Amino acid sequence: MSVLAASTYGKDNVKFLKVKKDPLNPKIQEVMEATVCVLLEGNFDVSFTKADNSPIIPTDTVKNTILFEAKKTEIFPIERFAAHLGQHFIRKYAHVSAVNVSIIQHRWSKYNVNGQLHDHSFIKDGDEKRICKLRNERNGNYFIESGLKDLTVLKSTGSMFYGYHQCDYTTLEPTTDRILSTDIDATWKWDTKKLGSISNIANVASTNIINTGTNGERNNLFDNAFNTARKVTLDIFALENSESVQASMYNMASKILELCKEIKTVSYALPNKHYFLLDFKWKGESNDNEIFYPSPHPNGLIKCTVARDNRAKL
Repeated sequence: MSVLAASTYGKDNVKFLKVKKDPLNPKIQEVMEATVCVLLEGNFDVSFTKADNSPIIPTDTVKNTILFEAKKTEIFPIERFAAHLGQHFIRKYAHVSAVNVSIIQHRWSKYNVNGQLHDHSFIKDGDEKRICKLRNERNGNYFIESGLKDLTVLKSTGSMFYGYHQCDYTTLEPTTDRILSTDIDATWKWDTKKLGSISNIANVASTNIINTGTNGERNNLFDNAFNTARKVTLDIFALENSESVQASMYNMASKILELCKEIKTVSYALPNKHYFLLDFKWKGESNDNEIFYPSPHPNGLIKCTVARDNRAKL
């Protein structure tokens, strides 16, 4: 005897690029390239256990929904679009009990021409991605997580590693000056009690999500948090004389929690991309931290999650 314990299905790798035009000057534009995954849960058991396809919403329908909703609704920021999709499938299909949305935003940036940012020309900023994951349930509960991924950084000095536990398997030499490089993978979970209902996120006019700045610009809570997390990560990476990846990532996460009150936890997963100093003694030459070998593998991998200490009232 067997029983279906869990199931989900939908459409992955749905890609689009949307052009957003300034209503006062259509030549001033922004672009978003995104990859979307939507997975559905609900009363679909018989499609697995009885070969009964009647409840199945075709994955092609899911794809069409993503693309058409991207056309007709606001997709900036991606958290807003994720909330919109999460609500759409719950409202449209009575037998859907939960919707899981994952959005990857690929980084395109305007560049300077004749001393100012060009209105509608962009460069692809490497492999860096902005990410969002959202789960919306029919009972009103929802979960949302944002993040930054595949931002590769390196500093050629300002990193140390010494004082670690040593045993008869240890060959690594302590150092007070080394290259530090990693691919930033940071995620932050939002405190949904502070955000309010999911409709609060899906509605771009919500005062809990959008605030008007002194110059009349729209300051979006999600954009502000992303920009803050990115800046904190890059600043601490550059300025801190790092004693370890562990210490630096903890300091990054703690600072983000301090600056972004609506965030509940911050997690980092940082590979330590090794660069080994080459030995030229065979040639009678020293190597004063000038020539290194980039080792493709193996690499260190350090992870941590930092939460608020309610006693400290971060």
